[in-house]
Amino acid sequence: MTDILATLSTSFQSWYAAIITVSGAYELVITIIAAGLAYVAHHQWQKLLLVRLGKNEQAGIIRLALRSSSRVIFPLVMLLFVLAGEAILLEYEFQNLILKFLKPVLISLAAIRFLVYLLRRAFGQSRGIKAWEGLISTTIWVVVVLHLFGWLEIIIKALDASGLSLGDSRISILSVMKFSFFAGLFIVLARWLANLIEERVGKSEFISASMRVALSKVSKVVLYAIAILIALNSVGIDLTTLTVFGGALGVGLGFGFQRIASNFISGFILLFDRSIKPGDVISVGNRFGWVVQLNARYIVVRDREGVETLIPNENLITSEVTNWSFSDRHVRVKLPVQISYKDDPEFAMELMTKACEASDRVLKTPAPQVRLLSFENNGIQLELRLWVNDPQNGIGAVKSEVNLAIWKLFKEHGVTIPYPQRDVHILSE
Repeated sequence: MTDILATLSTSFQSWYAAIITVSGAYELVITIIAAGLAYVAHHQWQKLLLVRLGKNEQAGIIRLALRSSSRVIFPLVMLLFVLAGEAILLEYEFQNLILKFLKPVLISLAAIRFLVYLLRRAFGQSRGIKAWEGLISTTIWVVVVLHLFGWLEIIIKALDASGLSLGDSRISILSVMKFSFFAGLFIVLARWLANLIEERVGKSEFISASMRVALSKVSKVVLYAIAILIALNSVGIDLTTLTVFGGALGVGLGFGFQRIASNFISGFILLFDRSIKPGDVISVGNRFGWVVQLNARYIVVRDREGVETLIPNENLITSEVTNWSFSDRHVRVKLPVQISYKDDPEFAMELMTKACEASDRVLKTPAPQVRLLSFENNGIQLELRLWVNDPQNGIGAVKSEVNLAIWKLFKEHGVTIPYPQRDVHILSE
C-alpha cells in the first residue's frame, strides 16, 4: 500500500509541476474557454433540437440522429477549440501537455456517450435504463481517464490489496466491483434476451396465451440465474464454496418466505395447467372481472369500474374460482318475470323472446328461450334465458336493455306484472 501511495504522489507532483508553469497556465485558460464555448454551443443546439423534433416527430432516422447528436455536441465542440488552442501554443513553441491529454479524453467521452445511447435505443425505452445511462457513461469515461493518466493499474492493485478469504476463494473490494459490473452487464443481456423471447412468443399464433406467459416467466428466471452464475464465475469465485451458504440461506428463506414461495409455485401451476389465462372472466369471492396480467406472485383482475385487484396465486389454487370463460366465452343470463293469472302466458313468452332484439349483445345462436317455471301465489313465474359471448363487458347492461324492452312490450300489449295481494277475512264472534 505504501508503494502505491508513493507512486500516486509522484504522479500528482509531476502534473502539478506541469500546471504551475506559464505554458500550463495558458493551457488551463484555453481549456476553460473551450469548455465555456462548448457549453454555449450545446445549450443552443438543445434549443434547435426541440424545434427540429417538433417538425420531425414521426421521422425515426432523423429523430435518432438529432437525439444522438445532443450527446456528443459538447465534447466534439470542446475538442475543436482544444485543437485550435494546441495549434496556437505550438506556433509560439509552448508545451501542450494538458491539451494533448484532453484530446483522447474528449474523443472517448463522445464515443462512450454515443454508444451508450445507441444501446439504450436497442434495448427499448425504459425509465430505468434512461436513468442509468448517465452513470454508466460516466463510469466508463472515468476508467478511460484513469487509464490515460496511468493510474488505473495502481488503483486496481490498491482495491485488490484489501480483502478476505472464504475457503479457496478470496473476496476483495476489486472482486466485489467486478462482480457488480459483470452482474449488471449479464443481467442487462439476460433481460434483452428475455424481452426478445417474449416478443417472438407473443407473435406466435400456435401458442396459447397461458403458455406465452409461462415461457416468458421461465425464460426470465433461467436467464437471470445464468447471468448471476456467470458473473460469480467471471470474478473467480468457486461456486462449490457457496453450497453451505446457499443451503443455510435456502432454509432461512423457506421459513421466512414460505407464503411468497407458495405464491410463486402456484403461479407456475396456473400457467402450466391453463386453468386461468389472460383475458378470462373469473369470480373470486365477491370479486368479478377479467384477468389482465399473470405475474409470478399474483394475478391482476380488472372489474367493470376499472378497479384492478391483485389476487395472490395461492388463493386461486386453494379456494373456489368461477371461470366464466374456461372452455368458451358463452354465458347464459337468466331474467325472471312474473305475469298475472288473467294474462296469456304463451303470448307473454313471445313478447319476452322479442324483447331480446333490444340488445345487440344477445346471441341468435343459441336462441333465447322462455320457460314457465311455476305458479306462484301472486302470478305465473316465467324465466327468459339468453346467451352472450362477451362476459368481460358485464351482464348488467344486457339485463337492463332486455328488461326495459319487456316492460315496454307488456305495457303496449296489456300484459300486467302482478304485485303481492292478500285477502283478509274478518270473522265476527
